[in-house]
Amino acid sequence: MSGHSKWATIKHAKGAADAKRGQLFTKFIKEISIAARMGGGDPNSNPRLRTAILKARAANMPKDNIERAIKKGTGELGATTFEELVYEGFGPGGVAILVEVLTDNKNRAAANVRNIFNKTGGNLGTTGSVSRMFERKGVIEFDAEKVSEEEVMDVALEAGAEDIVTEDGIITVTTAPNDFTAVMEAFEAKQKPASDDKKKEEEEDDPWKPLSAEVAMVPSSYQALDAETARKCDKLTDKLEEDDDVQNVYTNIEYPDGYEAE
Repeated sequence: MSGHSKWATIKHAKGAADAKRGQLFTKFIKEISIAARMGGGDPNSNPRLRTAILKARAANMPKDNIERAIKKGTGELGATTFEELVYEGFGPGGVAILVEVLTDNKNRAAANVRNIFNKTGGNLGTTGSVSRMFERKGVIEFDAEKVSEEEVMDVALEAGAEDIVTEDGIITVTTAPNDFTAVMEAFEAKQKPASDDKKKEEEEDDPWKPLSAEVAMVPSSYQALDAETARKCDKLTDKLEEDDDVQNVYTNIEYPDGYEAE
């Protein structure tokens, strides 16, 4: 899993500089809404909804936003019908790219994704050309300067995690998709209750607050790139992630040592 840790480190370094919180929350709202529409608004009986809520919480999405998203999905606030799509393609250097989409307009989404690939040196592939290179896993990441690998390991393995790896200052916990919720809830139980007057600040400083938590598509092997080609791939994935219909973008990039994102 060390390759995934390298990928995630670069992703977080970039995200800290240019993440758009509003856009991120919009993606969470869509994800929570479709989960609620498909399986009902009770997270205790809807595993997909529970997973989406945990992911939103890990990114500090306000509780009110989560509750509104659930109500949109169940039709209490008026529902929008989203369709789930997956696009597969290749970027510069032969990097595999998997794009998950939630859209209310399939034709618009398809045209936009194809256009981004064409304009940034990539090309769309056929169904199955890329997805076979990825496996769905729960991925939870912690700052190694705030909490030790041994502490994380004690909680994670007890809750059913598969693996724990520390690399480049990030502790990466991987789980089977069905075990993600149990492991994430075990970490949430370690977090300290925040006081109302300083809630957000205290939550973000809590060493048990993950850097990220999601059920993601993790590559089984990685494509090593030089710095110039890696930056071209970053441009492609950045453009995809900026598209309103795109929910998640996964790649098998292995960045060179010392790589710095622009």
